[in-house]
Amino acid sequence: MSSSTLTESTGTAHGYTARRTLPLRVEAVRQLRRRRTMAMAALVVLLPLIILIAFEVGGKPGGENNQSGFLTVATASGPNFAASCLFLSSGFFLVVPVALFFGDTVASEAGWSSLRYLLAAPVPRTRLLLSKLTVAMGFSVVATLLVPLVALAAGTAAYGWGPLELPAGGTLSVGASVTRLLVAVAYIMVSQLVTAALAFWLSTVTDAPLGAVGGALGLTILGSILGQISALGSIRDFLPTYWAYSWVDALQSQPQWDGMAKGASVSVTYALVLFALAFRHFRGKDVVS
Repeated sequence: MSSSTLTESTGTAHGYTARRTLPLRVEAVRQLRRRRTMAMAALVVLLPLIILIAFEVGGKPGGENNQSGFLTVATASGPNFAASCLFLSSGFFLVVPVALFFGDTVASEAGWSSLRYLLAAPVPRTRLLLSKLTVAMGFSVVATLLVPLVALAAGTAAYGWGPLELPAGGTLSVGASVTRLLVAVAYIMVSQLVTAALAFWLSTVTDAPLGAVGGALGLTILGSILGQISALGSIRDFLPTYWAYSWVDALQSQPQWDGMAKGASVSVTYALVLFALAFRHFRGKDVVS
């Protein structure tokens, strides 16, 4: 083969640059066109609307059978409704799109037998993982943001724009409530890094996307159950799910940051280890599908 096709130093094709393979835009468009992405986006947008309809049909919160917490003041204003939707969805619902987007990254390519063709393109393995990881992270952030944004818009249309009324009494100004909600959403995203990293690692281990997604969700649910067992004592401090609702401390008249700091450190630590395992395993994996 002539030197115009291959370079003498590396033996690669002329003009080939590893960082130009599998551009983020191409990967993002590929994932965006998938039906599971459209279905998940629809569910995320519909959730606040369904909750709003439930309040309108069932009546505003109040009475002896009403739950405590943010649900008691859910209809006080748009920010209150957004906080209530976060409370209802952060425990499990928002974990689903994260597990789906990260668990379906590599495993789906292997399941379609297209992974080996991507690597033969050639797309370096680290580059492939970074592209898929970045796109999955972007989609997960958008999914997490859509819930409070849609809830804020729907709640404002239904209940008006006003300060955030606190369940324990007192209010937060409109500016402070929006800022605190942003802090809460940011913490929820950080707390979900464990599920994301676990799903991503499992996606490099198995060729079955449902196995990666289901495994991440199952272990997250198990962690939530263990976090409710008080007999475990201080052991629960090492469970990322134990700190899942620490963001509520930001929506107080005097915010407390200790719980969020501990939860974020635990989540980031686990996530870094799991992401490292994913890259280490995939770089040495024998890809046959």
